[in-house]
Amino acid sequence: MDAQKVDAFIMANSKFFQDYQVATVRNMLLEADDSKWTLIQTLQFKDPTIVLIISLLGGSLGIDRFFIGDMGLGIGKLITCGGFGIWSIVDWFLIMGATRDKNFRKLQALL
Repeated sequence: MDAQKVDAFIMANSKFFQDYQVATVRNMLLEADDSKWTLIQTLQFKDPTIVLIISLLGGSLGIDRFFIGDMGLGIGKLITCGGFGIWSIVDWFLIMGATRDKNFRKLQALL
């Protein structure tokens, strides 16, 4: 794929990935076919900041985990009221990283 397209994608979407994953994303995109470019542009990544806000407001009900696609963890948080509050507090610190990892896996699955 063209390096200019890849660099523009990285500049626009780097907040959706972990810092250490950005170089890997760039290399994967450079090695990808040009035919996949339209699919890559249409990918909808979850914003980690929005997920953190959801976690602060509805984390004890598992809404944050449902939002990023972790259905099992969402059900677990819902049943236990966020692990009696402890799990919800822990997720305030971990949910942004989990969201970025999900975004990375989504891109990997496409490529």
